[in-house]
Amino acid sequence: MWINGEAATTLPAADRSVQFGDGCFTTARVLRGEIQFLPEHLARMQRAASVLHIDGVDWAAFEREMVLAAGQQEEAVVKAVVTRGQGGRGYSSAGCSAPTRIVSVSAYPAHYHALRQGGVKLALSPVTLSKNPLLAGIKHLNRLEQVMIRLHLDQTDADEALVVDTSGCLVECCSANLFWRKGNQVFTPDLSQSGVDGVMRRHIIRLIENTSRWTLHIVSEPAEALSDANEVLICNALMPVLPVAKASGWHYPSRDLYDFLLQNC
Repeated sequence: MWINGEAATTLPAADRSVQFGDGCFTTARVLRGEIQFLPEHLARMQRAASVLHIDGVDWAAFEREMVLAAGQQEEAVVKAVVTRGQGGRGYSSAGCSAPTRIVSVSAYPAHYHALRQGGVKLALSPVTLSKNPLLAGIKHLNRLEQVMIRLHLDQTDADEALVVDTSGCLVECCSANLFWRKGNQVFTPDLSQSGVDGVMRRHIIRLIENTSRWTLHIVSEPAEALSDANEVLICNALMPVLPVAKASGWHYPSRDLYDFLLQNC
Protein backbone atom coordinates (compact mmCIF):
# COMPACT_ATOMS: atom_id res chain seq x y z
CA MET A 1 0.00 0.00 0.00
CA TRP A 2 1.15 3.52 -0.80
CA ILE A 3 -0.10 6.69 0.92
CA ASN A 4 0.83 9.88 -0.93
CA GLY A 5 3.44 7.90 -2.83
CA GLU A 6 5.14 6.40 0.21
CA ALA A 7 4.93 2.77 1.30
CA ALA A 8 2.69 2.73 4.38
CA THR A 9 -0.10 0.74 6.00
CA THR A 10 -1.50 3.26 8.49
CA LEU A 11 -3.53 6.42 8.09
CA PRO A 12 -3.80 9.25 10.67
CA ALA A 13 -6.95 9.01 12.76
CA ALA A 14 -7.61 12.65 11.95
CA ASP A 15 -7.95 11.93 8.22
CA ARG A 16 -11.47 12.85 7.18
CA SER A 17 -11.99 9.48 5.51
CA VAL A 18 -11.80 7.97 9.00
CA GLN A 19 -13.89 10.68 10.63
CA PHE A 20 -16.59 11.18 8.01
CA GLY A 21 -16.04 8.89 5.00
CA ASP A 22 -15.01 12.07 3.20
CA GLY A 23 -13.57 10.88 -0.10
CA CYS A 24 -14.02 8.64 -3.11
CA PHE A 25 -12.48 5.52 -4.63
CA THR A 26 -12.28 3.26 -7.63
CA THR A 27 -11.33 -0.38 -8.05
CA ALA A 28 -9.60 -1.50 -11.24
CA ARG A 29 -8.63 -4.80 -12.83
CA VAL A 30 -5.00 -5.49 -13.70
CA LEU A 31 -4.12 -7.81 -16.58
CA ARG A 32 -0.50 -8.53 -17.51
CA GLY A 33 0.73 -5.50 -15.63
CA GLU A 34 -1.72 -3.01 -17.13
CA ILE A 35 -4.75 -1.38 -15.52
CA GLN A 36 -7.84 -1.97 -17.64
CA PHE A 37 -9.80 1.21 -18.51
CA LEU A 38 -7.31 3.39 -16.64
CA PRO A 39 -8.44 6.69 -18.28
CA GLU A 40 -12.06 5.89 -17.37
CA HIS A 41 -11.13 5.13 -13.77
CA LEU A 42 -9.23 8.40 -13.46
CA ALA A 43 -12.10 10.31 -15.05
CA ARG A 44 -14.64 8.84 -12.61
CA MET A 45 -12.37 9.78 -9.69
CA GLN A 46 -12.01 13.32 -10.98
CA ARG A 47 -15.77 13.60 -11.39
CA ALA A 48 -16.38 12.32 -7.86
CA ALA A 49 -13.77 14.67 -6.42
CA SER A 50 -15.45 17.54 -8.26
CA VAL A 51 -18.87 16.62 -6.85
CA LEU A 52 -17.37 16.45 -3.36
CA HIS A 53 -15.38 19.68 -3.92
CA ILE A 54 -12.08 17.98 -3.11
CA ASP A 55 -9.48 20.25 -4.70
CA GLY A 56 -5.73 20.03 -5.07
CA VAL A 57 -5.38 16.34 -5.96
CA ASP A 58 -2.14 15.62 -7.81
CA TRP A 59 -3.74 13.50 -10.53
CA ALA A 60 -0.50 12.93 -12.42
CA ALA A 61 1.14 11.49 -9.30
CA PHE A 62 -1.98 9.44 -8.62
CA GLU A 63 -1.84 7.89 -12.07
CA ARG A 64 1.86 7.10 -11.72
CA GLU A 65 1.24 5.40 -8.38
CA MET A 66 -1.58 3.27 -9.81
CA VAL A 67 0.55 2.23 -12.77
CA LEU A 68 3.47 1.40 -10.48
CA ALA A 69 1.25 -0.76 -8.26
CA ALA A 70 0.02 -2.73 -11.28
CA GLY A 71 3.37 -3.11 -13.01
CA GLN A 72 4.49 -6.51 -11.72
CA GLN A 73 1.03 -8.13 -11.51
CA GLU A 74 -0.26 -10.76 -13.95
CA GLU A 75 -3.85 -10.50 -12.71
CA ALA A 76 -4.76 -8.40 -9.69
CA VAL A 77 -6.87 -5.57 -8.31
CA VAL A 78 -5.71 -1.99 -7.78
CA LYS A 79 -7.79 0.14 -5.43
CA ALA A 80 -7.30 3.90 -5.51
CA VAL A 81 -8.70 6.24 -2.85
CA VAL A 82 -8.73 10.01 -2.51
CA THR A 83 -9.67 11.60 0.81
CA ARG A 84 -10.00 15.25 1.71
CA GLY A 85 -7.07 14.78 4.06
CA GLN A 86 -6.82 16.33 7.50
CA GLY A 87 -8.15 19.60 8.82
CA GLY A 88 -11.34 21.45 9.49
CA ARG A 89 -13.42 21.47 12.65
CA GLY A 90 -16.36 19.13 12.92
CA TYR A 91 -18.03 18.77 9.54
CA SER A 92 -16.40 21.93 8.20
CA SER A 93 -13.72 21.33 5.59
CA ALA A 94 -12.23 24.80 6.02
CA GLY A 95 -8.46 24.48 6.20
CA CYS A 96 -8.22 21.17 4.31
CA SER A 97 -5.70 21.80 1.57
CA ALA A 98 -3.78 18.54 1.17
CA PRO A 99 -5.85 15.58 -0.11
CA THR A 100 -4.63 12.08 0.72
CA ARG A 101 -3.92 9.57 -2.06
CA ILE A 102 -4.07 5.86 -1.22
CA VAL A 103 -3.20 3.08 -3.67
CA SER A 104 -3.24 -0.63 -2.84
CA VAL A 105 -2.98 -3.90 -4.75
CA SER A 106 -4.62 -7.24 -3.93
CA ALA A 107 -5.33 -10.62 -5.49
CA TYR A 108 -7.95 -10.97 -8.20
CA PRO A 109 -11.21 -12.59 -6.94
CA ALA A 110 -10.82 -16.17 -8.19
CA HIS A 111 -14.52 -17.00 -7.81
CA TYR A 112 -15.39 -14.75 -10.77
CA HIS A 113 -13.85 -17.34 -13.10
CA ALA A 114 -16.15 -20.08 -11.73
CA LEU A 115 -19.23 -17.83 -11.94
CA ARG A 116 -18.65 -17.29 -15.66
CA GLN A 117 -19.36 -20.99 -16.12
CA GLY A 118 -22.22 -21.63 -13.74
CA GLY A 119 -23.82 -18.20 -13.64
CA VAL A 120 -24.69 -15.95 -10.71
CA LYS A 121 -27.50 -16.45 -8.23
CA LEU A 122 -29.13 -13.21 -7.01
CA ALA A 123 -31.15 -12.77 -3.82
CA LEU A 124 -33.40 -9.75 -3.25
CA SER A 125 -31.91 -7.71 -0.42
CA PRO A 126 -34.08 -6.48 2.47
CA VAL A 127 -31.81 -3.42 2.63
CA THR A 128 -33.01 -0.60 0.37
CA LEU A 129 -30.93 2.26 -0.98
CA SER A 130 -31.77 5.83 -0.02
CA LYS A 131 -32.22 8.47 -2.70
CA ASN A 132 -29.72 11.31 -2.95
CA PRO A 133 -29.32 12.87 -6.41
CA LEU A 134 -26.32 14.93 -5.24
CA LEU A 135 -24.23 11.81 -4.55
CA ALA A 136 -25.93 9.41 -6.97
CA GLY A 137 -23.55 7.77 -9.43
CA ILE A 138 -20.27 8.48 -7.66
CA LYS A 139 -18.32 5.93 -5.62
CA HIS A 140 -17.84 7.86 -2.38
CA LEU A 141 -16.45 6.37 0.81
CA ASN A 142 -19.79 6.22 2.63
CA ARG A 143 -20.58 2.55 1.92
CA LEU A 144 -22.61 1.58 5.01
CA GLU A 145 -25.60 0.63 2.85
CA GLN A 146 -23.41 -1.83 0.94
CA VAL A 147 -21.96 -3.15 4.21
CA MET A 148 -25.47 -3.91 5.44
CA ILE A 149 -26.46 -5.43 2.08
CA ARG A 150 -23.41 -7.69 2.22
CA LEU A 151 -24.18 -8.62 5.83
CA HIS A 152 -27.59 -9.94 4.81
CA LEU A 153 -26.25 -11.52 1.62
CA ASP A 154 -23.71 -13.53 3.62
CA GLN A 155 -26.66 -15.19 5.39
CA THR A 156 -27.94 -16.63 2.10
CA ASP A 157 -26.56 -19.04 -0.49
CA ALA A 158 -26.68 -16.37 -3.22
CA ASP A 159 -23.64 -14.92 -4.96
CA GLU A 160 -24.85 -11.33 -5.18
CA ALA A 161 -27.72 -9.15 -3.98
CA LEU A 162 -30.51 -7.64 -6.04
CA VAL A 163 -31.00 -4.15 -4.58
CA VAL A 164 -33.92 -1.72 -4.87
CA ASP A 165 -34.33 1.82 -3.57
CA THR A 166 -36.84 3.06 -0.99
CA SER A 167 -39.46 3.34 -3.77
CA GLY A 168 -39.00 -0.32 -4.71
CA CYS A 169 -37.22 0.36 -8.00
CA LEU A 170 -34.22 -1.69 -9.12
CA VAL A 171 -30.87 0.07 -8.72
CA GLU A 172 -27.95 -2.35 -8.75
CA CYS A 173 -26.34 -5.23 -6.88
CA CYS A 174 -24.15 -4.98 -3.81
CA SER A 175 -20.95 -4.62 -5.86
CA ALA A 176 -22.14 -4.61 -9.46
CA ASN A 177 -24.41 -2.94 -11.97
CA LEU A 178 -27.39 -4.66 -13.53
CA PHE A 179 -28.70 -5.25 -17.07
CA TRP A 180 -31.53 -7.41 -18.40
CA ARG A 181 -32.80 -8.30 -21.87
CA LYS A 182 -36.26 -8.94 -23.29
CA GLY A 183 -36.00 -9.88 -26.95
CA ASN A 184 -33.86 -7.20 -28.56
CA GLN A 185 -34.62 -4.67 -25.81
CA VAL A 186 -31.94 -4.17 -23.12
CA PHE A 187 -32.67 -2.44 -19.83
CA THR A 188 -30.56 -0.98 -17.03
CA PRO A 189 -31.71 0.97 -13.95
CA ASP A 190 -31.78 4.75 -13.81
CA LEU A 191 -29.03 5.85 -11.40
CA SER A 192 -29.97 9.52 -11.13
CA GLN A 193 -31.22 9.09 -7.57
CA SER A 194 -28.96 6.40 -6.09
CA GLY A 195 -26.41 3.74 -6.98
CA VAL A 196 -22.93 3.70 -8.52
CA ASP A 197 -22.43 4.47 -12.21
CA GLY A 198 -19.63 1.99 -12.79
CA VAL A 199 -16.88 2.12 -15.41
CA MET A 200 -18.04 -1.17 -16.93
CA ARG A 201 -21.69 -0.06 -16.94
CA ARG A 202 -20.75 2.96 -19.02
CA HIS A 203 -18.69 0.78 -21.36
CA ILE A 204 -21.57 -1.66 -21.87
CA ILE A 205 -24.00 1.19 -22.54
CA ARG A 206 -21.67 2.49 -25.26
CA LEU A 207 -21.36 -0.99 -26.78
CA ILE A 208 -25.11 -1.48 -26.96
CA GLU A 209 -25.75 2.02 -28.31
CA ASN A 210 -23.22 1.39 -31.08
CA THR A 211 -24.85 -1.79 -32.36
CA SER A 212 -28.12 -2.22 -34.24
CA ARG A 213 -28.75 -5.62 -32.68
CA TRP A 214 -30.26 -4.27 -29.45
CA THR A 215 -31.97 -1.13 -28.17
CA LEU A 216 -31.04 0.23 -24.74
CA HIS A 217 -33.50 1.65 -22.20
CA ILE A 218 -32.62 3.31 -18.88
CA VAL A 219 -35.61 2.68 -16.64
CA SER A 220 -37.11 2.83 -13.16
CA GLU A 221 -38.72 -0.58 -12.70
CA PRO A 222 -39.50 -2.89 -9.75
CA ALA A 223 -37.75 -6.21 -9.27
CA GLU A 224 -40.73 -7.93 -10.93
CA ALA A 225 -39.47 -6.51 -14.24
CA LEU A 226 -36.99 -9.39 -14.23
CA SER A 227 -39.72 -12.03 -14.07
CA ASP A 228 -40.15 -12.28 -17.85
CA ALA A 229 -36.62 -11.33 -18.91
CA ASN A 230 -34.83 -13.61 -21.36
CA GLU A 231 -31.47 -12.81 -19.85
CA VAL A 232 -29.95 -10.97 -16.88
CA LEU A 233 -26.33 -10.05 -16.33
CA ILE A 234 -24.24 -8.05 -13.89
CA CYS A 235 -20.99 -6.18 -14.33
CA ASN A 236 -18.23 -4.27 -12.64
CA ALA A 237 -14.66 -3.37 -13.53
CA LEU A 238 -13.33 -6.62 -12.07
CA MET A 239 -15.83 -9.23 -13.30
CA PRO A 240 -16.08 -7.57 -15.91
CA VAL A 241 -19.43 -9.16 -16.91
CA LEU A 242 -21.18 -12.25 -15.50
CA PRO A 243 -24.35 -14.08 -16.56
CA VAL A 244 -27.16 -14.47 -14.02
CA ALA A 245 -28.60 -17.98 -13.79
CA LYS A 246 -31.26 -17.24 -11.19
CA ALA A 247 -32.78 -14.22 -9.44
CA SER A 248 -35.43 -14.56 -6.74
CA GLY A 249 -36.80 -17.77 -8.25
CA TRP A 250 -36.66 -16.63 -11.89
CA HIS A 251 -34.31 -18.54 -14.21
CA TYR A 252 -32.38 -17.28 -17.24
CA PRO A 253 -30.94 -19.89 -19.63
CA SER A 254 -30.06 -17.45 -22.45
CA ARG A 255 -26.60 -15.91 -22.82
CA ASP A 256 -26.93 -14.07 -26.14
CA LEU A 257 -26.14 -10.61 -24.79
CA TYR A 258 -23.54 -11.97 -22.39
CA ASP A 259 -21.66 -13.73 -25.19
CA PHE A 260 -21.59 -10.51 -27.22
CA LEU A 261 -20.38 -8.42 -24.30
CA LEU A 262 -17.78 -10.95 -23.20
CA GLN A 263 -15.97 -10.46 -26.50
CA ASN A 264 -15.86 -6.69 -26.00
CA CYS A 265 -15.31 -6.20 -22.26
